[in-house]
Amino acid sequence: MNRIKDKVAPVSEGMYVILGASGNTGSIIANFLLSKGEKVRVVGRDVGRLQSFVRKGAEAFSADVSDAAALIKAFSGARAAYLMLPPLHSREEQERQSDAIAKAVKGSGLRYAVHLSSYGAHVPQGTGPVTGLHSSEQKLNAISDLNVLHLRAAYFMENNLAAIDMIRGMGLFGHALLPDLKLPMIATRDVGDYAAQRLLDLDFSGKETRELLGERDLSMTEVTAAIARGIGKPALRYQQFSYDQVRQALTQSGFSPKKAGVYIEMFEAINAGLLAAQEQRSTQNSTTTTFERFVQDVFVAAYHTKASSA
Repeated sequence: MNRIKDKVAPVSEGMYVILGASGNTGSIIANFLLSKGEKVRVVGRDVGRLQSFVRKGAEAFSADVSDAAALIKAFSGARAAYLMLPPLHSREEQERQSDAIAKAVKGSGLRYAVHLSSYGAHVPQGTGPVTGLHSSEQKLNAISDLNVLHLRAAYFMENNLAAIDMIRGMGLFGHALLPDLKLPMIATRDVGDYAAQRLLDLDFSGKETRELLGERDLSMTEVTAAIARGIGKPALRYQQFSYDQVRQALTQSGFSPKKAGVYIEMFEAINAGLLAAQEQRSTQNSTTTTFERFVQDVFVAAYHTKASSA
């Protein structure tokens, strides 16, 4: 660890640059580094959403992640950066964004980065949005002078918040995922905590990957049971929907048909075992927040907020 820290000494006075600073993981990273007295530059399209960090001493920087020239300026003088792609609109846009990020990393001479990826990103295609993260990893790995840690995070527990309207309106939790297939689930705050510490320590070199698998693997049946207990709806059950049903629900919620298709591809990949963890679960890749704690801390509040605004 000391050897790696010695490598970073020439830019030790630089700041940390956080992409997606107003998001679930980026906000935790920015706040953590600010609490340690580090210099932080938070990047986003809407500077107004970054003001909470500015009040704590951060520098706000307006940039779109598909604008390589702006990102070169954002990364200028940085000690390290947190890199991530925004929520998917299309695979084509994903490619433009990862192209711009890689170009900016190379053009700015950035030496250290933690990159938010996903479990399953080792697979080159057929995994929906995760295909774009595989591509992003490859582009960053091609930059010879960059030390990068790819965090291959598990399925976000927060993804289950999308079911609130269905639970309230239909009294069930429906999804395309197999009911008894266990998959790793992680709270985004645990991803943020882990990434923040690795950025502070800069204890990685070359091209590294680390899966973050959450506290334990869970099936959708188990997820639904935990939600049922949390919201006081013991009769709540899980129902597997067909891919066509889920595709229709996604388009009705505002997804373009093309975007819906990308997510259907991901659900198919999970069900088929194509999108799956590669590392054996260990203390290094497991995190502390249980799904039950997530339900109590996040899901229940979101559920009741929906109720009061209905």
